[in-house]
Amino acid sequence: MVQIEPLRYTPAGIPLLSVILRHASEQTEAGMRRKVECEVNAVILGDLALKGLKSGTQIIVQGFLARRSLKSTQLVMHINNIEYVSTACIN
Repeated sequence: MVQIEPLRYTPAGIPLLSVILRHASEQTEAGMRRKVECEVNAVILGDLALKGLKSGTQIIVQGFLARRSLKSTQLVMHINNIEYVSTACIN
């Protein structure tokens, strides 16, 4: 996790946390290994937003991509599951 914005609430009173995730991996494309790195805008809604995430924490997330708003073509990941990665398991 690269950046975490302050917790806010939707007009309906639902907790919302905006974050920026950093992804780094190696993928195979056309039979060749490729290093992939990117940053992804994401949001966490509901009770999951209250879990006290900290910047720099290594996590695995699941969710879905959606447009930022009805009039936007920019994508944002909506996180609905977070798994914390133990630093002892990282190469």
